[in-house]
Amino acid sequence: MSVRLYHGSEVIVEKPEFGKGARHNDYGKGFYCTKNPELAREWACAKQKNGYVNIYDLDITGLRVLNLNDPQYNILNWLAILADNRTYWQNGSISEDAKDYIKTHFLLDISGYDVIIGYRADDSYFSFAQDFVAGVISLEKLSEAMRLGKLGEQIVLKSPKAFEHIEFIGCENVDSDISYTRKMERERDARREYRKRKREKADIHELYIIDIMREEMTNGDARLSR
Repeated sequence: MSVRLYHGSEVIVEKPEFGKGARHNDYGKGFYCTKNPELAREWACAKQKNGYVNIYDLDITGLRVLNLNDPQYNILNWLAILADNRTYWQNGSISEDAKDYIKTHFLLDISGYDVIIGYRADDSYFSFAQDFVAGVISLEKLSEAMRLGKLGEQIVLKSPKAFEHIEFIGCENVDSDISYTRKMERERDARREYRKRKREKADIHELYIIDIMREEMTNGDARLSR
C-alpha cells in the first residue's frame, strides 16, 4: 500500500537520506512530510523565500508505523516526545517538574518504528504546549488548541528501511508571496482563536498539569481521554 506524501523545502530533494535533519526537531532526526500539499507549500516558504514541494510515494507495506493520533494514545504521549527533543522550554513555575513528569510517565519508545505520524509543533502550537506545561491552560484546552488553524499531521521517516520505501515522483515550484502569506494568516488566526478560548472560564472538572502530577496519572488513565 502506497501513500502520497509532500515535503516542503528550499531545495529539490530527489533522494532523501537517512541520518539527515536536525536532532531537535519534534521527533528528532528524520525526513518530515505531510499528506497535505498546501501545508507542504507553507513549509517550503517558512523563511519567506521561494521553494519547492517535493512529491513522493511511500510504500508502507511491512513498515512499523506509530500513529500518535490513534485512540490508544493521548496528547501527553505526543507532548512527551516533544519534550524529549525540543530544547527550549520556559523555566520557573512548575514547568521543569512538569516536563520531567511527562517524560517519565508518558514517553514512548519510538526506536523500533520506521514511521511516526503526529502533530507538527509550529511556533504557535509549541507555545500552546508550553502554556500547558506551565500550568496556564488545561489538558482540554490544549487538545482544543491543537485543532486550531487546521494544523494537520506530519509523517516522519525514521529508519533506513523507511527510506528504502520512498520514491520521488516530482516537484512543484512554490511562490513565497502566496504560501508564506497563507502560513502567517493561518497561524495568526489560530493564535487569535487561542487567546479567545484561553480567556474563557475554566470548567471545574478540567485537568491541569498539577492535577495530573498530584494524582500520579499515567498511560491508560481514563481521565486523560475524556
